[in-house]
Amino acid sequence: MPSRQEPGDKDSEEIPEKCPNCGKKGTFVRDEESGEMVCSNCGFVLREKEQEAGPAFSSSEGGAPQLASGPPMSIAQPDMGLSTVIGREGTDASGTGLSSKTRSTVERMRIWDRRSQPDQSAHRSMSRAFEEIKTIGAKLSVGQGAIERAAYIYRKALEKRLTRGRSLTQLAAASLYAACRDLQIPRSLKDVAAAGNVSKKDLSRSYRTLVTELDIRMPVEDPIRSLPKIGSAIGVSPRTMRRAQEILRMAEAEGVSAGKDPMGLAGAALYIASHLEGEGKSQPRVAKAAEVTEVTVRNRYRALKSSLKL
Repeated sequence: MPSRQEPGDKDSEEIPEKCPNCGKKGTFVRDEESGEMVCSNCGFVLREKEQEAGPAFSSSEGGAPQLASGPPMSIAQPDMGLSTVIGREGTDASGTGLSSKTRSTVERMRIWDRRSQPDQSAHRSMSRAFEEIKTIGAKLSVGQGAIERAAYIYRKALEKRLTRGRSLTQLAAASLYAACRDLQIPRSLKDVAAAGNVSKKDLSRSYRTLVTELDIRMPVEDPIRSLPKIGSAIGVSPRTMRRAQEILRMAEAEGVSAGKDPMGLAGAALYIASHLEGEGKSQPRVAKAAEVTEVTVRNRYRALKSSLKL
């Protein structure tokens, strides 16, 4: 909101007494939102918002400001964002030409810089894999955390030489699927296979290889996380969603959900909740949305109904 500039203000010495446009005295006000100093009579802008041109700072763990020095590190980049390249310009930072002795020194530095670069073929392969992970992750809308985790898993697979004889795209998709499972992001094998344009069978095989060879301990998936996906696909009300959550919590308390497929449990809970709330969704429709068979939904439905006395 604009505030009137008083003579005692800090910036009053820089402001003229009269408006250069209309000639009236004491009509300047400061717009706190835009940061401009304007004349309240004619709207003439005396001073625009000043942009700070100083160095950018970032907060450290201790709270003390530190000078920002480029983009943050990312494990989803082959060089983690740390590589540098010595340019070919023969001038210094001020534009002054380098002396012959300095040019010779810089040229030797360029040679050693090229020699110290990682293997180009491996670098290109890792770049392609990380681009695949980012592309599939963008299609699935999984977020940067899952992409970073998938890049970490792929790096571990590269160290174990699991990439030899295997498709780069399949291994990248399997790394992302493993990251989603590890972070409990509800993305099915079918979703990842479709986003990565690979077969579900090949993706499943690559995923099993990663889990076995890298000894990854996957957490038990919570079926409640799968409810929004299935519920939106079959079109149930929020009331039915809440009822299905209650059923799954009761099943967990009774130990009925132990060792069962989370998607099948979530589908059966939504099937029961839809009938309890009068919406009456069919088993084939629920099974299709949950990506399981009708037999699975029927078996989980019978188990929940008998154990919870629904």
